[in-house]
Amino acid sequence: MKEIFQANGVFVEYREKRVELENGQVLTHRSEEPTKLWWELKEAIKGKKVRIVVYELEE
Repeated sequence: MKEIFQANGVFVEYREKRVELENGQVLTHRSEEPTKLWWELKEAIKGKKVRIVVYELEE
């Protein structure tokens, strides 16, 4: 096994937005967007058999 990719950062940006409708109901809109890190990892592992291990960095 050899290392082909190593990076730190946010993998997917997640947002929530609360919206109040005309009838008084409140909805939560959620969206997820891949970051540059996601695209770089995707390109690095394309077509390869890999094992991916993820560690959470403490803030």
